[in-house]
Amino acid sequence: MGKERRYWLLKTEPGEWSWDDQEANGGISKWDGVKNKQAQKHLKAMSLNDLCLFYHSGSGASARRVVGVVTVILECYEEVDGVAVDVKAVGEMRRPVDLKEMKGDERMKGFVLFRQPRLSVVPVPTEIWERICELGGGFAGDGNDYVEEGEDQD
Repeated sequence: MGKERRYWLLKTEPGEWSWDDQEANGGISKWDGVKNKQAQKHLKAMSLNDLCLFYHSGSGASARRVVGVVTVILECYEEVDGVAVDVKAVGEMRRPVDLKEMKGDERMKGFVLFRQPRLSVVPVPTEIWERICELGGGFAGDGNDYVEEGEDQD
């Protein structure tokens, strides 16, 4: 039997690489520039088809929130200045999930994102992944498309 899918969170400053940039590039990008050894270790642990929350960090109106989901399409490889993985956009969150909202949720207590806020790549336990997706109404491409209240259901 194959490996179980794992979940991760990838942080990026929207001014450097935003969700719009990710989607505009055919959805595919090299995730590199990770300097922290622990974050690099997490990149090395990623497997094909693992899912990652795309998180805008920094300050500003569109920062500190989960905005989308990407999947690993090429496992970790060596770069001149570190390591990288290739990821592809799966879909945008139906509603961005703000850091403040996550921190206020009892079911997310102990999430490494809160304990090590400077880490740019963090593992996400399944139960926290599911809760973030629930808070955000899921993401485009998750197979859970729903009809908004008031829309025709032909």
